Amino acid sequence: MNDPIVTPAAPAAHTVAEWLLSTIDKLFNLIGLEAHEKTEEAICLVIIVFAAFFIGWLLQKTIYFLLHRAERLRPKPALQELLQGKTLTRCCYIIPPLVVLAMAPFALEESHRTYTIVTRIAGIYALFALAIGLGAVFSFIFNYYNVHVNKRRLPLKGLANVAIGIVWIIITILAVSVALDKSPGLLLTGLGAFAAALMLVFKDSILGFVAGIQLSENDMIHVGDWIVVPNTPANGVVLDMTLTTVKVQNWDNTIITLPPYSLVQSSFQNWRGMSESGCRRIVKTLTIDITTVHSITAAEADAIAARYPLLKDFVDNLRKSGSMEQNNGGLTPINGTIETNLGLFRAYCCLYIYNNPFINNVQQILVRLMDATSYGLPLEIYCFTATTDWNKYEGIQSSILEHVSTVCADFGLGIYSSSTLTVTEGNNNPTQTGNSAPAAGAQSDTKNDTSLKA
Repeated sequence: MNDPIVTPAAPAAHTVAEWLLSTIDKLFNLIGLEAHEKTEEAICLVIIVFAAFFIGWLLQKTIYFLLHRAERLRPKPALQELLQGKTLTRCCYIIPPLVVLAMAPFALEESHRTYTIVTRIAGIYALFALAIGLGAVFSFIFNYYNVHVNKRRLPLKGLANVAIGIVWIIITILAVSVALDKSPGLLLTGLGAFAAALMLVFKDSILGFVAGIQLSENDMIHVGDWIVVPNTPANGVVLDMTLTTVKVQNWDNTIITLPPYSLVQSSFQNWRGMSESGCRRIVKTLTIDITTVHSITAAEADAIAARYPLLKDFVDNLRKSGSMEQNNGGLTPINGTIETNLGLFRAYCCLYIYNNPFINNVQQILVRLMDATSYGLPLEIYCFTATTDWNKYEGIQSSILEHVSTVCADFGLGIYSSSTLTVTEGNNNPTQTGNSAPAAGAQSDTKNDTSLKA
């Protein structure tokens, strides 16, 4: 058995090793094995390995016990996440190989091949344990920041994966250099020859890494955003983002995965702006039977205003000003005339929408006539609801369309229908036409009505 080598850097380890070796020597002397040096070294090595793992296990249990007690006395999110993620427990994986490296010189002669093999294995073990510990620390930092600090819900998981991936790449290179007893610089030089193959194998990861940085830097997408990606089935909420995939839950609860770089290479629609604004656009069009549009007298205007009090001030103000029409500017103009039934109906629609408690009257409100078609005169209603809730939004726009479709008859107007549209022939006798076309055109602020959930 070799004499222990004392180094100033490890006096405690030397004392322990000296005591351990002397104890083993005494036991061997009792059974007559004092001359079997190899057996003695092997048993010492087994004892050191066992002691190293026991120390590591004991340290893990101690840290877990202390953290658990601290969390019970003073509950904090950080302590809870440390316990749930077993972060410090994983960091303790590095203890056994460090103990073996510290004790090996006292059990084995450094000139022996066994010592070289043991230290290399312990060194590789220590490197991979370090990678596991750093990965646990990075995951803890990401989870804590993502839950408690990341109020903008930036897609940071890809960056965390990149950091962990870089750690593992570096550790792997160092482990190979330790195993082969070569300089890491030589290995990196040799990797240049495999650059093309590495680019091919890790193409998605590299493209995803670059795309993830672009998406985060430009604040293009957050977890929880509703996105619509053209030419793909993706139309729903972003559940998760990694280096290689963006996971989207569609409105029908199906799951779609996309590569991150597909969002950067082509355009996509993000509904976050609408959600954050608190309002959602309504664009609906009614096609008015143009043959029902006619001039009205003052008595007719007064009769309609008496039935719909919203119009009374509008009619009185126009008469006092000596004008027949009003065309206010701004985001919420009340436009209309008292010269025609359609102009008065247009003013009523503006007033009705403006005073509707479910409409955001700070946003743009328009009731305008579009270009006439062979089916009639389109009247477009453009406004924003005061909510983004899907169910409420659909109810609000439906109630508006139902109301204006119903009251237009009181203004002497008709909505286009293939069974009721009248046209005037040469003999001035109105006849029925059988042309088939949509009774009312309707636009939506979505590609389809299912493109946004509550």
